[in-house]
Amino acid sequence: MSKNKGKFDFRPSGVIPALVTPFNKEDESINEENLRNLVSFLIEQGVTGLVPCGTTGEFVNMTFKERLKVIEIVVDEANGRVPVIAGTGESGTKLVIDATRAATDIGADAAIIVTPYYLKPKAKGLYDHYFTITEKTDIPLVLYNIPPCTGVNLPWTVVEDLVDIDNIVAIKDSSGDYKYFSALLEKVSDRISVLIGWDENVLAALAGGAAGMILASANVIPKIWLELYNHVKNNRLEEAQVLQKKIQKFTRMMVSSGALGPKECLNMMNIPVGVTRQPIIMGDTLSYELWDEFRIELEKLGLLKKKEIKFEVAEKELTSRFYSVDITPQKISDFSLRVGESLVGNRAELAHVDLLIGDKKGPVGEAYARSLTHPAKGREGLQVILEPNMQVKPATVMIPTVKVHSLRQASLVYGPAQAAVGKAVMKCVEDGILPKDASEDLVIIANVFVHPSASSRKRIFINNYKATRNAIRKAMEGLPTADDGIKNSENARHPFRNDP
Repeated sequence: MSKNKGKFDFRPSGVIPALVTPFNKEDESINEENLRNLVSFLIEQGVTGLVPCGTTGEFVNMTFKERLKVIEIVVDEANGRVPVIAGTGESGTKLVIDATRAATDIGADAAIIVTPYYLKPKAKGLYDHYFTITEKTDIPLVLYNIPPCTGVNLPWTVVEDLVDIDNIVAIKDSSGDYKYFSALLEKVSDRISVLIGWDENVLAALAGGAAGMILASANVIPKIWLELYNHVKNNRLEEAQVLQKKIQKFTRMMVSSGALGPKECLNMMNIPVGVTRQPIIMGDTLSYELWDEFRIELEKLGLLKKKEIKFEVAEKELTSRFYSVDITPQKISDFSLRVGESLVGNRAELAHVDLLIGDKKGPVGEAYARSLTHPAKGREGLQVILEPNMQVKPATVMIPTVKVHSLRQASLVYGPAQAAVGKAVMKCVEDGILPKDASEDLVIIANVFVHPSASSRKRIFINNYKATRNAIRKAMEGLPTADDGIKNSENARHPFRNDP
């Protein structure tokens, strides 16, 4: 089975982004300029390789010719600075051979081949598939196991047999199953590179002996992954633990958002990569609420910069710091009526917050007073407090959207939901989203939805906190705009549309 032994000494390691493929919004065509810019950006960040036309690159929604074009662009732009591992996976063996030969001719350094999908071969078929490919191609090969997408699991026993073939130099595992991954580390890591492809499991994988990672999130946070990789490599485990915990929520969201999550994050960071191809669309594969959460996490990680915003409230001009994605107005002056809405969670613990922010001398102030003096039965408003006798500022009244019929329901609405609204308001003041020096001049009315069958107090608190925070931001930024509404209307999904 031995071929040119030197050629197959390549062992991928380190931090390797599974590249997104930039598409133009108008016709979903490949945007070469944006792809080249992304490649250069990632190489400048220090990545140790690139994977075009993988899962994150939406290879299944591209033609054979388009995939070769993407690989050619990436190889040309990388220009030998880092290895390019081209995605050449297909559902049939002959198709893979043709794609891998073409990638070899283009100049790729290696090929990554996902398990055959759709018709789902078993162990013998999988072995024969990869064995035949090694016989008919002349390039280092990376096995790729991602059963959540393919419905096919590549048994570690098969991998153990395949590593006897010189061409096979690595395996990427995106199963999310650490028991399986640890078996790979035990059985084959002395022969080939074992690479983690599940963003949430990176630290455990590296600590266990993985050679590196191929990740969607490495498009967005390559420097953080490089830092974590180097911590583990240099036996700084505590520093690595701190870093993994810091990004764990972000990685969890990234894993659940497919190709759309990294694209939206890059777009927010002013690294344009366009849209995903249909049927992967905003408002469905990635909810608008999760988009808001990505924005928050990017801010926490310092990947979105703060800019100075001027507030004009009650004839005062104030300066504050505001997070932005080049959409926040430079000056926020109209405080007669600002409207914000957000929905977070699902099923019984879903939180929906619809709120008004305005000058207490204006219409919102009048409505605020009326809600307290003339409450609707079963939907009585409550002045939001953080602790006994400590009212939040700006003064906030919370009104249940659903009529309260029982003491249990009342305890959930006026307990964890009320506490969540209070914390979110104060956090927005702390972050400069609400102007601190004008907190005496503004009032907030928050309509809060708590499902009658909700039971998890912790989840009610978390979801209402997120929803209130997001709704306040949208109100202050004037989002969504009319253009946003038109743009998003085709992708809208009602949260209970498919729920009984």
